[in-house]
Amino acid sequence: MKFWLGASFVDTGQFVELARAAERCGFDTLTLSDHLFYADFASPYPYSRSGRPRWDARTHWPDVWVTIGAMAAVTTTLRFSPNVYIAPARDLFTVAKQVSTAAVLSRERVTFGVGVGWCKEEFVGTGQDFHTRGRRLDAMLPVLRALWAGETVTLDGLPPLSISPTPAGRVPVYVGGDSEAALRRAARLGDGWIGNRIYTEEQLDPVLDTLRRLLDENGRTGPFDIIAGLAVLPDADTYRHFAAKGVTGTLAAPWWLATPEEKSRYGEGTLELKLATMERFAEEIIAKS
Repeated sequence: MKFWLGASFVDTGQFVELARAAERCGFDTLTLSDHLFYADFASPYPYSRSGRPRWDARTHWPDVWVTIGAMAAVTTTLRFSPNVYIAPARDLFTVAKQVSTAAVLSRERVTFGVGVGWCKEEFVGTGQDFHTRGRRLDAMLPVLRALWAGETVTLDGLPPLSISPTPAGRVPVYVGGDSEAALRRAARLGDGWIGNRIYTEEQLDPVLDTLRRLLDENGRTGPFDIIAGLAVLPDADTYRHFAAKGVTGTLAAPWWLATPEEKSRYGEGTLELKLATMERFAEEIIAKS
């Protein structure tokens, strides 16, 4: 089981120290989320009962790739992934160059966690079509892979083209989302899947069954990573149970489970609380898993 650090809702100034600590504690990958702006969204947020986001205008959403570059500069083994990057809200070449540059500067430590998004306002803001986002992402991914591999591609209305720099290795693509369309996209085009919520075993089992079926339908027999946040209290035996089901990694944010004593000692939301709970999680869970 690989442990991914889920670093959403984190103040921007904390990321560099979190990356250092995550590497020291044995986390495999640090993830951060992607949003362009905050507004009184008319689009319903799909992961809350109220349909309203769980954050407000004060919540930090730093640029994913700038932040990954800063964290990569102070680490050597830790990997990084957006969870997830809304690629179809951008044009193809912006995405291609951002990811390729981050992969080069991090020495091949970038995973491309990608999804179609839910917020129509962000697509309007960038001039991209919200309603065709799934089809456009399907078309985008093979071209991105070719560009990152240093290939020359031909696109309508443009001469044959390539980009530079490009990474020496392959950038893994993990597709996020648990809709039928997202699972099909993951099985057909991805190297892995990232869940977009915290799952109980009863919620996750049908997703795993669907993924296995779709992988079989697409003739996929090689390695395929499944990264899911689990609605369980941290326990090494429990994680081994999910690993036996095919879950290869889980998302954790140890500070969300801080004890009252830790909150009192370090203060809620502080970097000190995050570091202390990460170290305890490493000792009690990662080291025993």
